Amino acid sequence: MRIHSLIACLAAASHSALAITLDVTSQDSIKAAAKTIAARMVSYYSKNNGSIILSNVPGLLDQSVTQYYWWEVGEMFMSLIDYWYLTGDSEYNAQVMQGMQFQAGSNADFMPTNQTKDLGNDDQVFWGFAAMGAAEFNLPNPSSDLPQYLALAQAVFNTQALRWDTTSCSGGLKWQIFAFNNGYDYKNSPTNFGFFNLAARLGHYTKNSSYLDWAEKSYNWSQRTQLISTEYHVWDGMDDLKNCTDWNHIEWTYSSGMALHGAAVMYAATNSTIWKDRVTAIWNTSSSVFFNSAKVMTEVACESNSPVNCNTDQLSFKASYSRFLAQTASAIRPWLSDSINTYLAASASAAAAQCIGGTSGSDCGTLWFNNGKWDGTTGVGQEMSAMQVIQSNLVKYSKLAVTNTTGGTSQGNPSAGTQDANPQVVYAAITTGDKAGAGILTAIIIILTLSTVWYGLTDEMSTHLPFGRKG
Repeated sequence: MRIHSLIACLAAASHSALAITLDVTSQDSIKAAAKTIAARMVSYYSKNNGSIILSNVPGLLDQSVTQYYWWEVGEMFMSLIDYWYLTGDSEYNAQVMQGMQFQAGSNADFMPTNQTKDLGNDDQVFWGFAAMGAAEFNLPNPSSDLPQYLALAQAVFNTQALRWDTTSCSGGLKWQIFAFNNGYDYKNSPTNFGFFNLAARLGHYTKNSSYLDWAEKSYNWSQRTQLISTEYHVWDGMDDLKNCTDWNHIEWTYSSGMALHGAAVMYAATNSTIWKDRVTAIWNTSSSVFFNSAKVMTEVACESNSPVNCNTDQLSFKASYSRFLAQTASAIRPWLSDSINTYLAASASAAAAQCIGGTSGSDCGTLWFNNGKWDGTTGVGQEMSAMQVIQSNLVKYSKLAVTNTTGGTSQGNPSAGTQDANPQVVYAAITTGDKAGAGILTAIIIILTLSTVWYGLTDEMSTHLPFGRKG
């Protein structure tokens, strides 16, 4: 018993030595904590300093253990761009730049052929966010023969603006791009507030009022349909077959963050009191929903249950929310900054305290309100969320995001992406061997089609989490 106790004590001491310590008042401490977690997060993507990508495809995560969707790498790259900008550590820049160029696709609009059959508007916009962040933070530009960051963000915007759908609900964007995907008849907040956020940032960066007009149009539509309520709750989405009068009242951190940050950028761009009032209102509601009494962030829709039932996507949402909160505080500093930074500091301390798990002794879990206890989970989303909330405490020491009149160097292309806004899904060519199974395949397709029709007749979308993917 004594030997076992000694071993247990030594193991606990070892993990304690490896655990992340954080002083949110010290820039050096914040940078050290972020560096540790960044390395752990990137270990799910590559090894040997990026020379080996675990999925063998730049810009994709390894699927052998956990099914990570394509969009999450865009979110991860966005986090790593922030990491470089806030800490000055360029260790991961080459991997980010390589992955973004590879996944930009042949039309340089983040619609690569290996993803088109599953692609949603919200998936695409997160890669647009990564490109926009690279432009705003002056990430070293790629060579002139490659797509530039601003042009990539513009391509995402242009392809989505062309999909603005007036056949139902008098506007808005559908969640899915293709009709055969579940969720095509769902107009959701990640898609529409993602589009709003990107439009606002493009308008602010380029000084082109057309982008700001689109941002205004998108926000007004979301307000009119009550995708964002009169109390500034950002609901998950609406069934457009019911003319957007049947809402899914689940709330997710990252959707609220997109709306908040977009409104803050609109205020910075226009100096309008209308946008200032909206920023205040969205923050007041958001802070009351997604933080506990100790000002610790929580994904209430899935973390409040026992056991926690967040899916792989949802485990990363707090990363984007932290990012959007920090950039909101930056865009409107000093107004509201102190309030937002107080919540980020409390959440960062709580997040760091529970990064004591796994064989490393510093793996981060999902729950930050567990009083420093690791909840037994780990993964890309958990590491990304902890890293983002911790490094967000450096924003108050950083420079403002640039525009093309304040030092921005990324080159744009206002017509980017318009050549192929609605591409056809690319399938492999049919061979003689394939034809032998055509009869069986046809029968399977008929069965699946009938199943899909039956599914479409149900009311699942309005009463449950939609389709098991994001939000």
